[in-house]
Amino acid sequence: MLFDFEAMPKKDRYKLVVASVVPRPIAWIVTLDANGVANAAPFSFFNVLASDPVILGIGVGLRGVGGEEGEDRKDTMVNIQATGEFTVCLVNEATAEAMNVTGADFPPGIDELDQAGLTKSPSAKIRVPRIAESPVAMECVLHQVVPLGGHNLVLGRVVAVHIDDECMLDAKRLYVDTPKLGLIGRMHGSGWYARTTDRFDMPRVTPESVAARRGG
Repeated sequence: MLFDFEAMPKKDRYKLVVASVVPRPIAWIVTLDANGVANAAPFSFFNVLASDPVILGIGVGLRGVGGEEGEDRKDTMVNIQATGEFTVCLVNEATAEAMNVTGADFPPGIDELDQAGLTKSPSAKIRVPRIAESPVAMECVLHQVVPLGGHNLVLGRVVAVHIDDECMLDAKRLYVDTPKLGLIGRMHGSGWYARTTDRFDMPRVTPESVAARRGG
């Protein structure tokens, strides 16, 4: 079926996109407000966008699902613009329920990490803490904010990364035991998620191997 996005309200566009662009990686964005109170919110409009420098992108909307409820900026956006720092902490299956707690619409000034029973650990290069239970935590400084209608694309430059010792196969060779991270992804609807335990291996091909397979 064809859906004309230019003729649809934003809530309906949002519904179709989040039901079809799956799975999406999930990360907590941890920030500090002006009083030093930590804020943590899960985001699935998130990914890595560049490798040199390493740039992460987060789509930060307004309050409410799809930015539909009101016109207030989220605490995450307010804090990032005020301090220029944040951490990106990946979510695994062991921390999924805690992630769900931090996604509740708490009022400003409430520490979501405390509400979820998560532990704050100091970062190495920025003031904003990371989540100790997260298997991967990246320290970021603000690179750029790109306005995108009701969203802002927040581009963060990674200045340090923490990876759980137990998930490193060989630290000297930078071999990560990726399956052991146990990361989850966001699926459709209001509560569906995916595990990353169902995988298949498909080595990259060359033009020559494609030609040989086709008999050319």
